[in-house]
Amino acid sequence: MKGKLSREEKELLASVEAGEWRSVPGGEARRKRYQRQAQAMFRKDRRVSLRIATPDLEAIQRRAAVEGLPYQTLMGSILHKYAQGRLRES
Repeated sequence: MKGKLSREEKELLASVEAGEWRSVPGGEARRKRYQRQAQAMFRKDRRVSLRIATPDLEAIQRRAAVEGLPYQTLMGSILHKYAQGRLRES
């Protein structure tokens, strides 16, 4: 583990080591289901090319930098959320 643990992390670690945590019934099945969903979500099997206005692209690149991720990843995430109906115009 890199670096020192924060107070909160130390408390959490002590709690786990003291045996205060228990597995949730059905947790393994849930973990596998979520893992399959994540793999399906991140499977990239199609390439798309599109033109976008320079100011829009620069704004997306700035927002991605603030979030600490590549701008293509941010754009893909936005499109995915919109396609799933989870992103709407305000």
